[in-house]
Amino acid sequence: MRKWVPLIAVCLGSFMLLVDVTIVIVAMPDMAGDLDASFADLQWVLDAYSLALAAVLLAVGSLADRFGRRATFVAGTLVFTAASVLCALAPDTATLIAARAVQGIGASAMFATTLALLGHVYEGRDRSVAIGVWGAVSGAAAAVGPIAGGLLTEHFGWEWIFLVNLPIGLVTVALSLRVLDESHGDRAARLDLPGLVTFTAAAGLVTYGLIRAGGDGWGDTVVLTVLAVGAVALAAFVVAERRVAHPMLDLDLFRSPAFSAIMLAGALSQFAAFACFPQVSVWLQSLLGYGPVATGLTLLPMAATSFVVAGVSGRLLHDVHPRGPVGFGIVIIGVGSLLLALLDADSGRWVLVPGLVAIGIGVGLAIPQIAGVALGAVPPHRAGMAGGALNTFRQLGFALGIAIVGVVFRSAVEGRLDGAAGIADPGAAAEAVGAGGAPGIVAAAPPGTADTVRAAIDEAFAAGLDRVFVVCGTVGIIAGVLVLIAVRTPAPAAKPTPASGGLPGREHAGTA
Repeated sequence: MRKWVPLIAVCLGSFMLLVDVTIVIVAMPDMAGDLDASFADLQWVLDAYSLALAAVLLAVGSLADRFGRRATFVAGTLVFTAASVLCALAPDTATLIAARAVQGIGASAMFATTLALLGHVYEGRDRSVAIGVWGAVSGAAAAVGPIAGGLLTEHFGWEWIFLVNLPIGLVTVALSLRVLDESHGDRAARLDLPGLVTFTAAAGLVTYGLIRAGGDGWGDTVVLTVLAVGAVALAAFVVAERRVAHPMLDLDLFRSPAFSAIMLAGALSQFAAFACFPQVSVWLQSLLGYGPVATGLTLLPMAATSFVVAGVSGRLLHDVHPRGPVGFGIVIIGVGSLLLALLDADSGRWVLVPGLVAIGIGVGLAIPQIAGVALGAVPPHRAGMAGGALNTFRQLGFALGIAIVGVVFRSAVEGRLDGAAGIADPGAAAEAVGAGGAPGIVAAAPPGTADTVRAAIDEAFAAGLDRVFVVCGTVGIIAGVLVLIAVRTPAPAAKPTPASGGLPGREHAGTA
């Protein structure tokens, strides 16, 4: 039993950082009420974490190689845990968003080192068992997140979705220092500071521009300026990566159509599968009147299905090239999102189940296999960079998906509320509805119009959700077809097993 204690330490940290992606979703309406958060604020609460994680994931792999993987993992866990406490104590949304960004930086240091640590500790069959358990725990985090978030929010308050990280983080640090040995990769590795700065600027500015466009419109001067500067920053990133001696992302990898396709598919699959759930959570709580626990249980079919399918497909499709499971899995994600579009103003929560189950099937097929496609599309010595790039693109896909879906949703709701009886300012009403403020709008309606206003909001919200589901479904189907067309190499799936010693740090920065 003692030999598995290092696995427990790593899995605790991984579980904590991954569950924080989904645990926040069901708490959003309560956050909005307590902190007077706008729709855009709620988008940033989600996006700050994913953007920060994506921005530094590749760069922190180099630091871990140089300064030690255990040291990096422990430092990341401490930063994540401290930031979680700051999130819980945040007096306003600006502080909460900043703390979430710091959480993302800590999570990137943990994410970039977890599998490398396991590879250093275990060998042979034990290594396969350890990585399998780690994968199962990572999958379980997605299933547990909505339920845990619902229980904590409903019975203790939304602050506890962050405070619960304090004991877990401290135990993880104590175990790590006691049972994990230090290991290094290429000690000559250097931080690609130009690449890090330009990439972070590009991702942050584009996301900010998209979120702001939802409220101010595409013709707004600030929106256009921010998006233009973001494009310049992206161009600067390309130039920087061409000039630095050790780029965090070798752009020559994109000469491979298969690699380019799988990076894009990784981003779009996250968009298609998960970007709609903040709006779904708000719909369930502010319009249908369910509490956080019931909301978490409503979303459970997707996470539970994906967990089961991932386990079964891993056994049954072991000898099948991952191109098929990934491509068809992402197409099924798209189909599931389109099934969600059956929702209308009179629907109850059970209308979501077929679509959620379909999305879960697609996620269970595609996500565990997608790293194999990415690693198989590059030379073996670039496997680490490919894996890290895939996780970076996946986090970006989620962050940009949240921003784009917000624009689509708000536009559809505002359009439906324009001219509705009892709605004086459709733009402000759409903003409030998106943040969970529908009950307040109905309560403030002019005398005798409450029922009319409620009906208009129900129809507008349903129309916004349907538009979002169609966008997500279309994105998913396009991404899946792209994989099936562009990924043709019939090579076996790459295995995270090195030729000797431990697993290189950057190889395991992103193969999860």
